[in-house]
Amino acid sequence: MTFSIREATKNDMPRVLELITELAVFEKEPDAVEVTVEILQKRGFEDPKQFLCFVAECDGIVEGIALVYNRFSTWKGPIIHLEDLIVSQTKRGTGMGTALLDEVVKYGHRLGVKRICWEVIDWNEPAINFYEKKGADVKRDWDVVHLDEDGIKNYIEHIKNAGI
Repeated sequence: MTFSIREATKNDMPRVLELITELAVFEKEPDAVEVTVEILQKRGFEDPKQFLCFVAECDGIVEGIALVYNRFSTWKGPIIHLEDLIVSQTKRGTGMGTALLDEVVKYGHRLGVKRICWEVIDWNEPAINFYEKKGADVKRDWDVVHLDEDGIKNYIEHIKNAGI
């Protein structure tokens, strides 16, 4: 199979959203995706750009993505976060995931980051095995912490009620 890796364009965002939705279905959260094509286009391609997306293209169709953004570690300094590495279910096992991860690592190296980090759901053993074979350290002793939109609103309400 022949495919190419390149930086995404605004015009790729409808297909990027389809792949994001495919991942949400795979992760048993089909209704969790709130982002839209318009949000992806604005946040990825208008200043200030909030992410960079690499795409894997096969026969003119985007079949994989790797979406990254800059972060800063108080311990290490500049790092990047790999938000999602997605390969269409029909193209898994073709080397696309490796090629996308390779591009992310080369990008991080060019930036001089101290770490590239990401999460993987604990039951996705194929992904965990893939990352470990690439040399990644899957931190099983850390928990991911989220404060979602409702949590933020409740927190702010608590602050207001407490007079803080």
